[in-house]
Amino acid sequence: MRDILIGIDAGTSVIKSVAFDLGGRQLAMAAVPNAYEAVGRTGSVQDLDRTWADTVTTLTELSARIDNLPGRVAAIAVTGQGDGTWMIDKAGDPIGKGWLWLDARAGDTVERLRSDSGDVERFASTGSGLAACQQGAQLRWMSDNAPEMLSGVATTFHCKDWLYFKLTQMRATDPSEANFTFGNFRTRSYNDDVIRFLGLQELKHFLPEIVDGATSHHLLSTDAAAASGLPTGTPVVLGYVDVVCTALGAGLYDPGTDTGCSIIGSTGMHMRLATSADDVRLNRDLTGYTMCMPIADTYAQMQSNMAATLNIDWILSVAGGLLKGMGVEKTKAELLSHVDGWLAEAKDSSLMFQPYISEAGERGPFVDASARASFVGLSITHGFGDMVKAVFDGLAMAARDCYAEMGPLPGRIRLTGGAARSASLRRILGGALGASVQTSEREEAGAAGAAMIAAVSLGIYPSMADCVRDWVSPHQRAAEPADEALARRYDGLFPSYQQSRIALRPVWHALSQGAAAGPQQERLK
Repeated sequence: MRDILIGIDAGTSVIKSVAFDLGGRQLAMAAVPNAYEAVGRTGSVQDLDRTWADTVTTLTELSARIDNLPGRVAAIAVTGQGDGTWMIDKAGDPIGKGWLWLDARAGDTVERLRSDSGDVERFASTGSGLAACQQGAQLRWMSDNAPEMLSGVATTFHCKDWLYFKLTQMRATDPSEANFTFGNFRTRSYNDDVIRFLGLQELKHFLPEIVDGATSHHLLSTDAAAASGLPTGTPVVLGYVDVVCTALGAGLYDPGTDTGCSIIGSTGMHMRLATSADDVRLNRDLTGYTMCMPIADTYAQMQSNMAATLNIDWILSVAGGLLKGMGVEKTKAELLSHVDGWLAEAKDSSLMFQPYISEAGERGPFVDASARASFVGLSITHGFGDMVKAVFDGLAMAARDCYAEMGPLPGRIRLTGGAARSASLRRILGGALGASVQTSEREEAGAAGAAMIAAVSLGIYPSMADCVRDWVSPHQRAAEPADEALARRYDGLFPSYQQSRIALRPVWHALSQGAAAGPQQERLK
Protein backbone atom coordinates (compact mmCIF):
# COMPACT_ATOMS: atom_id res chain seq x y z
CA MET A 1 0.00 0.00 0.00
CA ARG A 2 1.34 3.47 -0.96
CA ASP A 3 0.65 5.17 2.36
CA ILE A 4 3.66 7.47 2.97
CA LEU A 5 4.51 10.97 1.76
CA ILE A 6 8.12 12.18 2.01
CA GLY A 7 8.81 15.89 2.49
CA ILE A 8 12.35 17.09 1.77
CA ASP A 9 13.33 20.43 3.31
CA ALA A 10 16.82 21.63 2.34
CA GLY A 11 17.43 24.50 4.76
CA THR A 12 20.46 26.67 5.32
CA SER A 13 21.61 24.74 8.40
CA VAL A 14 20.11 21.27 7.94
CA ILE A 15 18.77 19.09 5.12
CA LYS A 16 15.87 16.90 6.26
CA SER A 17 13.73 14.16 4.79
CA VAL A 18 10.56 13.54 6.79
CA ALA A 19 8.03 10.73 6.36
CA PHE A 20 4.31 11.32 7.01
CA ASP A 21 1.32 9.05 6.73
CA LEU A 22 -1.49 10.23 4.45
CA GLY A 23 -3.31 11.83 7.38
CA GLY A 24 -0.34 14.00 8.36
CA ARG A 25 1.15 12.02 11.24
CA GLN A 26 4.95 12.26 11.28
CA LEU A 27 6.53 8.80 11.19
CA ALA A 28 10.28 9.40 11.02
CA MET A 29 12.94 11.93 10.04
CA ALA A 30 16.53 11.83 8.81
CA ALA A 31 18.74 14.91 8.80
CA VAL A 32 22.25 15.92 7.71
CA PRO A 33 23.93 19.20 8.75
CA ASN A 34 24.32 21.58 5.85
CA ALA A 35 27.58 23.31 4.94
CA TYR A 36 28.31 26.59 3.19
CA GLU A 37 31.40 28.73 2.89
CA ALA A 38 32.35 32.39 2.85
CA VAL A 39 33.71 34.14 -0.24
CA GLY A 40 35.56 37.30 0.65
CA ARG A 41 33.78 39.66 3.04
CA THR A 42 30.17 39.33 1.86
CA GLY A 43 29.91 36.22 -0.32
CA SER A 44 28.28 32.97 0.78
CA VAL A 45 28.11 29.82 -1.37
CA GLN A 46 27.18 26.16 -1.23
CA ASP A 47 28.37 23.15 -3.24
CA LEU A 48 25.61 21.79 -5.47
CA ASP A 49 26.89 18.21 -5.70
CA ARG A 50 27.33 17.98 -1.95
CA THR A 51 23.80 19.30 -1.40
CA TRP A 52 22.42 16.54 -3.62
CA ALA A 53 24.62 13.91 -1.97
CA ASP A 54 23.46 15.00 1.49
CA THR A 55 19.84 14.87 0.35
CA VAL A 56 20.36 11.31 -0.91
CA THR A 57 21.87 10.42 2.47
CA THR A 58 18.72 11.61 4.26
CA LEU A 59 16.53 9.52 1.93
CA THR A 60 18.57 6.36 2.42
CA GLU A 61 18.66 6.89 6.20
CA LEU A 62 14.90 7.41 6.18
CA SER A 63 14.49 4.06 4.40
CA ALA A 64 16.50 2.42 7.17
CA ARG A 65 14.08 3.81 9.76
CA ILE A 66 10.80 2.81 8.10
CA ASP A 67 9.87 -0.73 7.24
CA ASN A 68 9.55 -1.19 3.46
CA LEU A 69 9.65 2.53 2.64
CA PRO A 70 10.31 1.86 -1.10
CA GLY A 71 7.13 -0.22 -1.25
CA ARG A 72 5.06 2.31 0.66
CA VAL A 73 6.08 5.73 -0.67
CA ALA A 74 3.25 7.48 -2.51
CA ALA A 75 5.15 10.65 -3.42
CA ILE A 76 8.16 12.84 -2.66
CA ALA A 77 7.83 16.61 -2.26
CA VAL A 78 10.77 18.99 -2.09
CA THR A 79 11.23 22.49 -0.72
CA GLY A 80 14.30 24.43 0.32
CA GLN A 81 15.95 27.70 1.28
CA GLY A 82 14.84 30.61 -0.85
CA ASP A 83 16.56 33.18 -3.06
CA GLY A 84 20.14 32.62 -4.25
CA THR A 85 21.48 31.50 -7.62
CA TRP A 86 22.33 27.86 -8.49
CA MET A 87 23.52 27.35 -12.07
CA ILE A 88 23.93 24.33 -14.36
CA ASP A 89 25.09 23.74 -17.93
CA LYS A 90 23.34 21.97 -20.82
CA ALA A 91 24.49 18.58 -19.54
CA GLY A 92 23.06 19.31 -16.09
CA ASP A 93 26.40 19.77 -14.37
CA PRO A 94 26.95 22.60 -11.86
CA ILE A 95 28.56 25.86 -12.96
CA GLY A 96 30.48 27.04 -9.91
CA LYS A 97 28.86 26.94 -6.49
CA GLY A 98 25.41 28.11 -5.55
CA TRP A 99 25.06 31.65 -4.24
CA LEU A 100 22.94 31.68 -1.09
CA TRP A 101 20.40 34.15 0.25
CA LEU A 102 23.15 35.15 2.71
CA ASP A 103 25.30 36.47 -0.13
CA ALA A 104 25.42 40.29 -0.11
CA ARG A 105 27.78 40.96 -3.02
CA ALA A 106 24.94 42.53 -4.99
CA GLY A 107 24.25 45.17 -2.32
CA ASP A 108 25.50 48.10 -4.43
CA THR A 109 23.64 46.78 -7.46
CA VAL A 110 20.41 46.80 -5.46
CA GLU A 111 21.04 50.34 -4.24
CA ARG A 112 21.36 51.54 -7.85
CA LEU A 113 18.28 49.67 -9.07
CA ARG A 114 16.15 50.81 -6.15
CA SER A 115 17.05 54.44 -6.90
CA ASP A 116 15.71 54.02 -10.46
CA SER A 117 12.13 55.26 -10.92
CA GLY A 118 11.36 52.06 -12.83
CA ASP A 119 11.54 50.10 -9.59
CA VAL A 120 8.03 51.29 -8.74
CA GLU A 121 6.60 49.40 -11.73
CA ARG A 122 8.75 46.36 -10.99
CA PHE A 123 7.49 46.33 -7.39
CA ALA A 124 3.87 46.66 -8.51
CA SER A 125 4.30 43.52 -10.62
CA THR A 126 6.28 41.29 -8.24
CA GLY A 127 4.88 42.68 -4.99
CA SER A 128 8.40 42.22 -3.61
CA GLY A 129 11.21 44.61 -2.78
CA LEU A 130 14.64 44.18 -4.32
CA ALA A 131 17.35 42.73 -2.07
CA ALA A 132 20.90 41.47 -2.55
CA CYS A 133 19.79 37.94 -1.65
CA GLN A 134 17.62 37.60 -4.77
CA GLN A 135 18.58 35.85 -7.98
CA GLY A 136 17.75 38.85 -10.15
CA ALA A 137 20.17 41.11 -8.28
CA GLN A 138 22.83 38.41 -8.15
CA LEU A 139 22.65 37.69 -11.88
CA ARG A 140 22.88 41.40 -12.61
CA TRP A 141 25.97 41.66 -10.38
CA MET A 142 27.61 38.74 -12.20
CA SER A 143 26.75 40.21 -15.59
CA ASP A 144 28.23 43.60 -14.66
CA ASN A 145 31.22 42.55 -12.58
CA ALA A 146 32.17 38.96 -13.39
CA PRO A 147 30.61 37.82 -16.70
CA GLU A 148 32.97 34.84 -16.76
CA MET A 149 30.83 33.29 -14.03
CA LEU A 150 27.99 32.97 -16.57
CA SER A 151 30.05 31.12 -19.17
CA GLY A 152 28.40 27.83 -20.07
CA VAL A 153 25.27 28.44 -18.00
CA ALA A 154 22.09 26.94 -19.45
CA THR A 155 19.70 27.17 -16.47
CA THR A 156 19.52 29.07 -13.20
CA PHE A 157 17.84 27.44 -10.22
CA HIS A 158 17.09 28.01 -6.58
CA CYS A 159 18.07 25.32 -4.08
CA LYS A 160 14.87 23.25 -4.25
CA ASP A 161 14.83 23.54 -8.07
CA TRP A 162 18.29 21.95 -8.23
CA LEU A 163 17.12 19.07 -6.06
CA TYR A 164 13.96 18.68 -8.17
CA PHE A 165 16.17 18.49 -11.27
CA LYS A 166 18.33 15.80 -9.68
CA LEU A 167 15.21 13.87 -8.69
CA THR A 168 13.37 14.15 -12.02
CA GLN A 169 15.73 15.63 -14.67
CA MET A 170 13.17 18.42 -15.15
CA ARG A 171 14.38 22.03 -15.29
CA ALA A 172 11.70 23.91 -13.38
CA THR A 173 10.96 26.44 -10.68
CA ASP A 174 7.79 27.06 -8.67
CA PRO A 175 5.31 29.99 -8.83
CA SER A 176 6.43 31.52 -5.52
CA GLU A 177 10.12 32.11 -6.30
CA ALA A 178 9.58 32.75 -10.01
CA ASN A 179 7.09 35.53 -9.40
CA PHE A 180 8.57 37.41 -6.47
CA THR A 181 11.84 37.61 -8.41
CA PHE A 182 10.93 37.91 -12.09
CA GLY A 183 7.18 37.88 -12.49
CA ASN A 184 3.66 39.13 -11.91
CA PHE A 185 2.12 37.70 -8.77
CA ARG A 186 -1.40 38.22 -10.15
CA THR A 187 -0.83 36.10 -13.27
CA ARG A 188 1.80 33.75 -11.78
CA SER A 189 4.00 34.13 -14.85
CA TYR A 190 7.29 35.76 -15.83
CA ASN A 191 7.09 39.45 -16.72
CA ASP A 192 9.33 40.67 -19.53
CA ASP A 193 9.20 44.23 -18.19
CA VAL A 194 10.59 43.11 -14.82
CA ILE A 195 13.35 41.12 -16.50
CA ARG A 196 14.17 44.12 -18.71
CA PHE A 197 14.31 46.48 -15.71
CA LEU A 198 16.81 44.13 -14.06
CA GLY A 199 18.92 44.31 -17.23
CA LEU A 200 18.64 40.55 -17.76
CA GLN A 201 16.73 40.29 -21.04
CA GLU A 202 19.71 38.60 -22.71
CA LEU A 203 19.75 36.01 -19.92
CA LYS A 204 16.01 35.26 -19.96
CA HIS A 205 16.69 31.85 -21.50
CA PHE A 206 18.40 30.87 -18.23
CA LEU A 207 15.04 30.93 -16.43
CA PRO A 208 13.35 27.52 -16.18
CA GLU A 209 9.71 26.66 -16.80
CA ILE A 210 7.31 27.52 -13.96
CA VAL A 211 5.76 24.30 -12.65
CA ASP A 212 2.97 24.41 -10.08
CA GLY A 213 3.35 21.42 -7.78
CA ALA A 214 -0.17 22.01 -6.47
CA THR A 215 -1.54 20.74 -9.79
CA SER A 216 1.25 18.75 -11.47
CA HIS A 217 4.22 16.49 -10.81
CA HIS A 218 7.00 14.57 -12.53
CA LEU A 219 8.48 11.13 -11.92
CA LEU A 220 11.57 9.96 -10.05
CA SER A 221 14.30 9.29 -12.60
CA THR A 222 16.19 6.04 -12.96
CA ASP A 223 19.42 7.62 -11.72
CA ALA A 224 17.76 9.23 -8.69
CA ALA A 225 15.99 5.96 -7.90
CA ALA A 226 19.29 4.08 -7.97
CA ALA A 227 20.90 6.65 -5.67
CA SER A 228 18.04 6.86 -3.17
CA GLY A 229 16.75 3.30 -3.20
CA LEU A 230 13.23 4.50 -3.96
CA PRO A 231 11.24 3.19 -6.96
CA THR A 232 11.68 4.66 -10.42
CA GLY A 233 8.52 6.49 -11.43
CA THR A 234 7.56 7.62 -7.90
CA PRO A 235 5.64 10.93 -8.21
CA VAL A 236 7.82 13.92 -7.28
CA VAL A 237 6.19 17.26 -6.44
CA LEU A 238 8.01 20.59 -6.63
CA GLY A 239 7.00 22.42 -3.48
CA TYR A 240 6.85 26.16 -3.07
CA VAL A 241 9.74 28.01 -1.37
CA ASP A 242 10.47 26.90 2.20
CA VAL A 243 8.87 29.89 3.92
CA VAL A 244 5.58 29.28 2.09
CA CYS A 245 5.68 25.58 2.97
CA THR A 246 6.51 26.39 6.59
CA ALA A 247 3.69 28.94 6.77
CA LEU A 248 1.31 26.32 5.36
CA GLY A 249 2.42 23.68 7.85
CA ALA A 250 2.33 26.17 10.75
CA GLY A 251 -1.22 27.39 10.10
CA LEU A 252 -1.08 30.69 8.19
CA TYR A 253 -3.82 29.45 5.84
CA ASP A 254 -6.78 30.17 8.08
CA PRO A 255 -9.09 32.48 6.08
CA GLY A 256 -11.42 34.71 8.03
CA THR A 257 -9.21 34.97 11.12
CA ASP A 258 -6.87 37.72 12.34
CA THR A 259 -3.82 35.43 12.31
CA GLY A 260 -0.22 36.09 11.35
CA CYS A 261 2.67 33.65 11.20
CA SER A 262 6.29 34.15 12.25
CA ILE A 263 9.20 31.84 11.59
CA ILE A 264 11.97 32.58 14.09
CA GLY A 265 15.01 30.66 12.90
CA SER A 266 18.39 31.84 11.63
CA THR A 267 16.35 34.43 9.78
CA GLY A 268 12.95 35.82 10.72
CA MET A 269 9.88 35.75 8.48
CA HIS A 270 6.69 37.57 9.46
CA MET A 271 3.59 36.89 7.38
CA ARG A 272 -0.01 37.84 6.81
CA LEU A 273 -2.48 36.00 4.57
CA ALA A 274 -3.92 37.81 1.56
CA THR A 275 -7.02 36.08 0.20
CA SER A 276 -7.00 37.89 -3.15
CA ALA A 277 -4.67 40.00 -5.26
CA ASP A 278 -6.64 43.06 -4.17
CA ASP A 279 -5.97 42.16 -0.53
CA VAL A 280 -2.20 42.46 -1.02
CA ARG A 281 -0.95 45.66 0.64
CA LEU A 282 2.03 47.16 -1.15
CA ASN A 283 3.99 49.71 0.90
CA ARG A 284 5.48 53.01 -0.17
CA ASP A 285 9.03 51.95 0.66
CA LEU A 286 8.88 49.12 -1.92
CA THR A 287 9.94 46.40 0.55
CA GLY A 288 8.81 42.94 1.61
CA TYR A 289 7.69 39.90 -0.35
CA THR A 290 4.46 38.74 -1.92
CA MET A 291 4.58 34.98 -2.40
CA CYS A 292 1.99 32.89 -4.18
CA MET A 293 0.45 30.19 -2.01
CA PRO A 294 -0.44 26.74 -3.42
CA ILE A 295 -4.08 27.85 -3.38
CA ALA A 296 -5.73 29.84 -6.19
CA ASP A 297 -5.66 33.65 -5.72
CA THR A 298 -4.06 33.34 -2.26
CA TYR A 299 -0.79 34.90 -1.12
CA ALA A 300 1.58 35.05 1.81
CA GLN A 301 2.64 38.65 2.24
CA MET A 302 5.74 38.98 4.34
CA GLN A 303 8.55 41.06 5.69
CA SER A 304 11.77 39.28 6.53
CA ASN A 305 14.60 40.01 8.95
CA MET A 306 17.94 38.77 7.63
CA ALA A 307 18.99 37.70 11.13
CA ALA A 308 16.82 36.41 13.97
CA THR A 309 18.34 33.70 16.18
CA LEU A 310 21.73 34.60 14.70
CA ASN A 311 21.61 37.52 17.14
CA ILE A 312 21.07 35.14 20.07
CA ASP A 313 23.89 32.92 18.78
CA TRP A 314 26.16 35.98 18.74
CA ILE A 315 25.47 37.12 22.31
CA LEU A 316 25.93 33.54 23.55
CA SER A 317 29.22 33.29 21.64
CA VAL A 318 30.39 36.43 23.45
CA ALA A 319 29.66 34.77 26.78
CA GLY A 320 31.27 31.52 25.65
CA GLY A 321 34.39 33.30 24.43
CA LEU A 322 34.84 35.16 27.70
CA LEU A 323 34.44 31.98 29.72
CA LYS A 324 36.84 30.09 27.47
CA GLY A 325 39.42 32.81 28.02
CA MET A 326 39.17 32.03 31.72
CA GLY A 327 39.57 28.30 31.15
CA VAL A 328 35.85 27.41 31.39
CA GLU A 329 34.34 25.54 28.43
CA LYS A 330 30.58 25.76 27.90
CA THR A 331 28.54 24.22 25.10
CA LYS A 332 25.85 26.20 23.31
CA ALA A 333 23.19 24.13 25.09
CA GLU A 334 24.75 24.96 28.47
CA LEU A 335 24.82 28.66 27.61
CA LEU A 336 21.19 28.54 26.48
CA SER A 337 20.24 27.05 29.83
CA HIS A 338 21.44 30.29 31.47
CA VAL A 339 19.31 32.59 29.30
CA ASP A 340 16.28 32.66 31.61
CA GLY A 341 18.56 33.58 34.51
CA TRP A 342 20.14 36.45 32.57
CA LEU A 343 16.70 37.68 31.54
CA ALA A 344 15.47 37.51 35.15
CA GLU A 345 18.35 39.63 36.44
CA ALA A 346 17.93 42.26 33.70
CA LYS A 347 16.53 45.64 34.66
CA ASP A 348 13.43 47.00 32.95
CA SER A 349 15.54 49.67 31.28
CA SER A 350 15.44 51.53 27.97
CA LEU A 351 18.49 49.72 26.57
CA MET A 352 17.76 48.82 22.95
CA PHE A 353 19.41 46.54 20.43
CA GLN A 354 19.16 46.82 16.66
CA PRO A 355 19.34 43.14 15.58
CA TYR A 356 21.10 43.47 12.21
CA ILE A 357 23.97 41.13 13.05
CA SER A 358 24.15 39.53 9.59
CA GLU A 359 26.96 40.55 7.24
CA ALA A 360 24.24 40.70 4.57
CA GLY A 361 22.55 43.71 6.22
CA GLU A 362 18.76 43.92 6.29
CA ARG A 363 15.84 43.36 3.89
CA GLY A 364 12.74 43.94 6.01
CA PRO A 365 10.96 46.18 6.56
CA PHE A 366 13.72 48.23 4.91
CA VAL A 367 16.46 47.20 2.49
CA ASP A 368 20.03 48.12 3.37
CA ALA A 369 22.99 45.81 2.84
CA SER A 370 25.11 48.02 5.11
CA ALA A 371 22.80 47.70 8.16
CA ARG A 372 24.60 46.46 11.28
CA ALA A 373 23.64 45.59 14.84
CA SER A 374 24.12 48.01 17.72
CA PHE A 375 23.18 48.70 21.32
CA VAL A 376 21.51 52.06 21.94
CA GLY A 377 21.36 53.58 25.41
CA LEU A 378 24.15 51.52 26.98
CA SER A 379 25.35 52.87 30.34
CA ILE A 380 27.61 51.89 33.22
CA THR A 381 24.59 50.52 35.09
CA HIS A 382 23.97 47.79 32.52
CA GLY A 383 25.28 44.25 32.92
CA PHE A 384 25.39 41.20 30.69
CA GLY A 385 21.83 40.23 31.59
CA ASP A 386 20.60 43.60 30.34
CA MET A 387 22.41 43.01 27.05
CA VAL A 388 20.81 39.56 26.65
CA LYS A 389 17.39 41.08 27.40
CA ALA A 390 18.02 43.85 24.86
CA VAL A 391 18.86 41.25 22.18
CA PHE A 392 15.57 39.40 22.82
CA ASP A 393 13.69 42.71 22.88
CA GLY A 394 15.38 43.68 19.62
CA LEU A 395 14.15 40.52 17.88
CA ALA A 396 10.61 41.26 19.05
CA MET A 397 10.81 44.91 18.01
CA ALA A 398 12.11 43.88 14.58
CA ALA A 399 9.11 41.55 14.23
CA ARG A 400 6.74 44.39 15.15
CA ASP A 401 8.54 46.67 12.70
CA CYS A 402 7.82 44.11 9.97
CA TYR A 403 4.15 43.54 10.85
CA ALA A 404 3.51 47.29 11.15
CA GLU A 405 4.62 47.71 7.54
CA MET A 406 1.88 45.32 6.37
CA GLY A 407 -1.07 46.91 8.16
CA PRO A 408 -2.71 46.46 11.59
CA LEU A 409 -0.91 44.13 13.99
CA PRO A 410 -2.47 40.64 14.05
CA GLY A 411 -4.40 39.47 17.09
CA ARG A 412 -2.76 36.05 17.04
CA ILE A 413 0.64 34.81 15.89
CA ARG A 414 1.29 31.24 14.83
CA LEU A 415 4.95 30.82 15.78
CA THR A 416 7.36 28.25 14.40
CA GLY A 417 11.11 27.80 14.02
CA GLY A 418 13.74 26.75 16.55
CA ALA A 419 13.16 29.73 18.85
CA ALA A 420 9.47 28.86 19.26
CA ARG A 421 10.55 26.44 22.00
CA SER A 422 11.68 29.35 24.19
CA ALA A 423 8.96 30.40 26.64
CA SER A 424 10.85 33.64 27.27
CA LEU A 425 10.91 34.56 23.59
CA ARG A 426 7.22 33.69 23.18
CA ARG A 427 6.33 35.97 26.11
CA ILE A 428 8.49 38.84 24.81
CA LEU A 429 7.21 38.49 21.23
CA GLY A 430 3.58 38.35 22.39
CA GLY A 431 4.11 41.50 24.46
CA ALA A 432 5.82 43.39 21.64
CA LEU A 433 3.01 42.56 19.22
CA GLY A 434 0.17 42.73 21.73
CA ALA A 435 -0.91 39.36 20.34
CA SER A 436 -1.53 35.87 21.64
CA VAL A 437 1.12 33.36 20.55
CA GLN A 438 0.28 29.85 19.38
CA THR A 439 2.78 27.12 18.59
CA SER A 440 2.35 23.71 17.03
CA GLU A 441 3.26 20.24 18.22
CA ARG A 442 4.58 19.74 14.69
CA GLU A 443 8.22 20.82 14.55
CA GLU A 444 8.88 20.01 10.89
CA ALA A 445 6.42 22.50 9.43
CA GLY A 446 8.38 23.07 6.20
CA ALA A 447 8.57 19.42 5.23
CA ALA A 448 4.93 19.02 6.26
CA GLY A 449 3.89 21.93 4.05
CA ALA A 450 5.68 20.41 1.06
CA ALA A 451 4.00 17.04 1.72
CA MET A 452 0.62 18.81 2.02
CA ILE A 453 1.09 20.22 -1.49
CA ALA A 454 1.73 16.67 -2.71
CA ALA A 455 -1.36 15.39 -0.86
CA VAL A 456 -3.57 17.89 -2.69
CA SER A 457 -1.75 17.60 -6.03
CA LEU A 458 -2.23 13.82 -6.09
CA GLY A 459 -5.89 14.02 -5.04
CA ILE A 460 -5.43 12.48 -1.59
CA TYR A 461 -7.32 15.58 -0.36
CA PRO A 462 -9.82 17.49 -2.53
CA SER A 463 -8.61 20.90 -1.36
CA MET A 464 -5.96 22.53 0.80
CA ALA A 465 -8.63 23.54 3.32
CA ASP A 466 -9.50 19.85 3.79
CA CYS A 467 -5.82 18.99 4.17
CA VAL A 468 -5.30 21.74 6.76
CA ARG A 469 -8.12 20.34 8.90
CA ASP A 470 -6.23 17.04 9.27
CA TRP A 471 -2.58 18.07 8.97
CA VAL A 472 -2.50 21.39 10.86
CA SER A 473 -5.48 22.17 13.11
CA PRO A 474 -5.21 19.12 15.42
CA HIS A 475 -1.56 19.92 16.16
CA GLN A 476 -2.05 23.50 17.39
CA ARG A 477 -1.38 24.10 21.08
CA ALA A 478 -3.51 26.47 23.15
CA ALA A 479 -2.73 30.13 22.50
CA GLU A 480 -0.71 32.01 25.14
CA PRO A 481 -2.29 35.46 25.75
CA ALA A 482 -0.16 38.60 25.64
CA ASP A 483 1.10 40.04 28.93
CA GLU A 484 -0.77 43.35 29.08
CA ALA A 485 1.83 45.14 31.22
CA LEU A 486 4.58 44.00 28.86
CA ALA A 487 2.52 45.11 25.86
CA ARG A 488 2.22 48.62 27.33
CA ARG A 489 5.99 48.78 27.85
CA TYR A 490 6.71 47.81 24.25
CA ASP A 491 4.10 50.25 22.93
CA GLY A 492 6.13 52.99 24.59
CA LEU A 493 9.49 51.64 23.39
CA PHE A 494 8.64 50.98 19.74
CA PRO A 495 8.75 54.59 18.42
CA SER A 496 12.28 55.01 19.83
CA TYR A 497 13.30 51.71 18.24
CA GLN A 498 12.19 52.95 14.82
CA GLN A 499 13.75 56.38 15.31
CA SER A 500 17.12 54.92 16.27
CA ARG A 501 17.41 52.63 13.27
CA ILE A 502 16.50 55.50 10.93
CA ALA A 503 19.10 57.77 12.59
CA LEU A 504 21.80 55.09 12.33
CA ARG A 505 21.55 54.51 8.57
CA PRO A 506 24.11 57.19 7.62
CA VAL A 507 26.52 55.67 10.15
CA TRP A 508 26.10 52.20 8.61
CA HIS A 509 26.87 53.58 5.17
CA ALA A 510 29.95 55.43 6.37
CA LEU A 511 31.29 52.29 8.06
CA SER A 512 30.53 50.21 4.96
CA GLN A 513 32.42 52.62 2.72
CA GLY A 514 35.38 52.45 5.08
CA ALA A 515 35.41 48.66 4.92
CA ALA A 516 35.11 48.69 1.14
CA ALA A 517 38.24 50.85 0.91
CA GLY A 518 40.24 47.93 2.31
CA PRO A 519 41.25 44.77 0.43
CA GLN A 520 38.95 43.87 -2.44
CA GLN A 521 36.71 40.82 -1.88
CA GLU A 522 37.53 37.68 -3.75
CA ARG A 523 35.52 36.55 -6.72
CA LEU A 524 34.08 33.08 -6.99
CA LYS A 525 35.84 31.16 -9.72
